[in-house]
Amino acid sequence: MSVFGTASVSVIIVNWNGGALLSRCLSCVAAQQVLPERIVVIDNGSTDGSIAAARQMAEEDGRLAARILFDLAGENLGFAAANNRGVALCDTDSIALLNSDAFPEPGWLAALLDSAHEHPAVAAFGSRQVMDGSPGLLDGVGDVYHVSGLSWREGHGCRPTAADEEDREIFSPCAAAALYRRDAFIEVGGFDEDFFCYFEDVDLGFRLRLAGHQARYVSKAIVAHVGSASSPGKRSDFAVFHGHRNLVWCYVKNMPGPILYPCLIAHLLQTIVISAFFVTRGQALTIVKSKWQAVTRLPTFWRKRRLVQASKRISAWAVWRVLDKSIFRRQSRSGGAL
Repeated sequence: MSVFGTASVSVIIVNWNGGALLSRCLSCVAAQQVLPERIVVIDNGSTDGSIAAARQMAEEDGRLAARILFDLAGENLGFAAANNRGVALCDTDSIALLNSDAFPEPGWLAALLDSAHEHPAVAAFGSRQVMDGSPGLLDGVGDVYHVSGLSWREGHGCRPTAADEEDREIFSPCAAAALYRRDAFIEVGGFDEDFFCYFEDVDLGFRLRLAGHQARYVSKAIVAHVGSASSPGKRSDFAVFHGHRNLVWCYVKNMPGPILYPCLIAHLLQTIVISAFFVTRGQALTIVKSKWQAVTRLPTFWRKRRLVQASKRISAWAVWRVLDKSIFRRQSRSGGAL
C-alpha cells in the first residue's frame, strides 16, 4: 500500500473508439490498491458506443461513480491535446496517464506513487509494460533516445532480464502508462499539440529533462498493453507519417546546440537509411510526405527551440550522458524505432 494513503492523483484516459477495451481499462483502475482522487475520461468523438458502455459500468461500480468524469471533446483532438485537456481538469499533485488499451495490475498506481515519494527530484515515472496476451514479453521499460534523434522502447518484444527487476533512471517514460508531477508537467507546457500523436511523450520527456527533472522506471508498476488499439497500427501510413515527422521536430526543438550541430550528420544519415527502408516496404510516398511536412514547418519549431533552449537548466553534457550513442543498436534489447 502506498505511503500516500488517499492519493492526490488523477488518472487520465483518452478514448477514441476504444470499444470494450475502455471498460476493461476502467475495471483495472477500479481494482487499484490505491484509488485515485479523480478519473478523467477524455473522449475524442467516439462513435462505437464505448462511452455509453463505460458510463453504465461506472454507474454500477461505486469505486468509479464517486470519482469519474467523462469529458466529450466531440472531435478527435489527438493524444497530445486530449491529455492536456484532461490535465486542465485536474488539481491533484500528480497525474497518471493511461491508454484505454492499457490494463494495470492492482499495485500499479501504488508502486508509482511510492517511487514518487522516495524520489522527489524525479518528475516522470514509467511502468513495466508487458504485452497483453503474452505477459512473458515486454512491451517496454522506458524510452531510449539516440544522438541521431531516433527513439525506441527499451526491451520491446523481449523477455525480461534481471535488470528489468530493478528500478532505474530512464530518458523518458512511455505515456501509455506513466505518472507525472502535475506542476512539472504544466511548467514545461505539457504535450506539444502540434504533434497530434506519436513521439509527443518523448518530446515531453526531453523538455522535462532540459528543465532539470529526471525520469525513472518503476519495475513493480506493471501494465499489460495492447498497443495501437485506437490507431491503424504502428506500421500503418498514419503511424509512419506522424512518428517520423514528429521525430524531426523533437530533435530540432530540444537537442542542445553543442550536441545538435556535431551530430546533425548522424540525424541526416539515419533519415536516409530509414527512408530507404520505408521505400522497400512500399511506403515511399508516406515517408516523403512526413519529412516534407517536417521541413516546411521547421521555422515554427526553430522558434519553439529558442524558447526551450533559453529556459534549460542543465548542461549539454548532462544531456549527452543519458543519450544512446551506439552505432548499431542491439535488436535483442530494443525495438520500435522504425
